[in-house]
Amino acid sequence: MPKKYLKEFYWRDYVYITLGLALYAIGLVGFIKPQGIVVGGSTGIGLVIEYATAIPFQYTYLFINSILFVIALKVLGLRFMIKTIYGVLTLTLLITICEKIISEPFVENEPLLSGLIGGIICGVGVGLVLSVNGSTGGSDTLIAIIGKYKNISFGRGVLLFDFVVISSSFFIFHDYQKIVAGLIVLGVMSYAMDMVINGSRQSVQYLIISEKYEIIADAINKELHRGCTLLEGMGWYTKKSTKVILVLAKRSESIEMFRLIRSIDEKAFISQSTVRGVYGEGFDKIKG
Repeated sequence: MPKKYLKEFYWRDYVYITLGLALYAIGLVGFIKPQGIVVGGSTGIGLVIEYATAIPFQYTYLFINSILFVIALKVLGLRFMIKTIYGVLTLTLLITICEKIISEPFVENEPLLSGLIGGIICGVGVGLVLSVNGSTGGSDTLIAIIGKYKNISFGRGVLLFDFVVISSSFFIFHDYQKIVAGLIVLGVMSYAMDMVINGSRQSVQYLIISEKYEIIADAINKELHRGCTLLEGMGWYTKKSTKVILVLAKRSESIEMFRLIRSIDEKAFISQSTVRGVYGEGFDKIKG
């Protein structure tokens, strides 16, 4: 049986996920929810239902994600879902705790300002979660399921889903200003997330130089499910021939890529660069 170089559990990931979810819960309960603002995702659906029926939104959030779990486990597998399940259950607990602790909004009589502050806090929180390949469920899971069968852009899918959720608040408040406020908060959240994760969903190119290139290339194939190309190279100083591994992957896979390479060869030389577009199997369709 071939050796596995990636561990199944990294405790630091769960520290970041928990911290990020705590920030998200505080921003949502302490700043956004008291102003009647709807955000995107399954939490947004929960807020709409709470505004209409007084059912606590965290219960709706948990119910929606429980249904998605059943579907996603069959489609995506348990390994993909472990951090998502942890994120959803932890966020539900943290929201419930915040609901009991935070009895009044942090910012009074300034709904837009409160929403903007909440959007920044929530965006930073979600950014921390996504930076270690975690998830808060909802639209992330739904788009991942759809993307398994359809070539849909993750960003566009989430944006469309969130727009529909925020727009649905009109049926509760009959106020276009609530929709505008929700979209502004969504934009602030997205910007804050992007600042934290630095565009982690973009594609990147890796050039890897190591004496253990065969082991590294084989591990990338089998554990990260990414293709590799071996290029012929020569160190000009040493005048020795060498192999260079060329890999194209999603930026969100960077953490696992570096962990895998480091576990095999800590002295490996790695160059990582952002690419404008990657087309072909596993990425986007070829344009034209």
